[in-house]
Amino acid sequence: MRLSVVDAGSNTVRLVVTDAADGVPLPVHTAKWKLRLSEQVGPDGHFGERATEELVNALRRAVEVAARWGAPEPLAFATAVVRNAPDRATVLRAVTEKAGVRLRVLPGEVEAELTFLGVRRWMGWRAGPLAVFDIGGGSLEVAFGRGRMPEFAVSLPLGANRLTNEFLGDGEVPSEKELVALRRTVRHQLRDASARIRWEHPHTAVATSRTFQQLARLCGAAPGRDGPFAERTLSRGELRRAITRLAALPVAERAGLPGISAPRARQSLAGAIVGHTAMKLSGVKTLLVCPWALREGILLRYLEDGADWWADVGLGPGTEQRRLDGLDGLDGAVVRRLPPGPAAPVLGH
Repeated sequence: MRLSVVDAGSNTVRLVVTDAADGVPLPVHTAKWKLRLSEQVGPDGHFGERATEELVNALRRAVEVAARWGAPEPLAFATAVVRNAPDRATVLRAVTEKAGVRLRVLPGEVEAELTFLGVRRWMGWRAGPLAVFDIGGGSLEVAFGRGRMPEFAVSLPLGANRLTNEFLGDGEVPSEKELVALRRTVRHQLRDASARIRWEHPHTAVATSRTFQQLARLCGAAPGRDGPFAERTLSRGELRRAITRLAALPVAERAGLPGISAPRARQSLAGAIVGHTAMKLSGVKTLLVCPWALREGILLRYLEDGADWWADVGLGPGTEQRRLDGLDGLDGAVVRRLPPGPAAPVLGH
């Protein structure tokens, strides 16, 4: 059985086709289209015709590629860059009509839940009580849990690209004033979520996302060519030193550092500050870097809970986001507190 998932993110539209015959989504083909949507949308977040058309074209190609590899219509989703767009309904309608796929827009706390599921499956029960941090372009997701799904999930407006646009100017070396303002905002937004993680005292803390992967490589982790099974860690001390390196360089020179790709060089400093602040406030000294995240979480949930689950997820054209039970605000965040699942064995702290 083949399944595919396509992720419309702030920088890239990425397709993963998997062989899921045994209930584990093993990749057989990947493809990506670098659209840099976050740079194309207007200052107010509107997509407009050009960005919408590029997204439609990329998703149409993703559907065609998935079909060539024997997969049905991809499980297509978008994250903060579409979720926050004032013209979101127009974008979703264009995708459905022109690309032939329904694009789900996942609420931030659902992203956190599904990312947690992907990490739990990769790390296994021996990870014990688990904290997960995921930095995207538009938001930061944090989750904690002892079972299959998290007991606590939060989405914060601390995406690396969002903060770069708001605080770090034109790509030159940032001023001390800019860095102070950025750090203050990040600390304020993270205060409550980090206190919860610190109180829970997780046995294992995990990072996902390209931002964390590149920062880990900058700090000495194994390169991608070593494969997904190479153990990769990110220490708080090394990340603090990396921030000093990144802050001393203009964007053009950051791309020459190990692990920092040119498309993400501009937002790498903001991502590093978010990651370091989250670790420090949460009392986490070391993060394990996990290759499975949101896409794998979606595939696993689909395999385990069926197509009916996916049909109810996210937003489609002409619909409004339903208010979910148990949600409340947290300094601009979206939080979901979930009942605990089956307890994982606690291996000590």
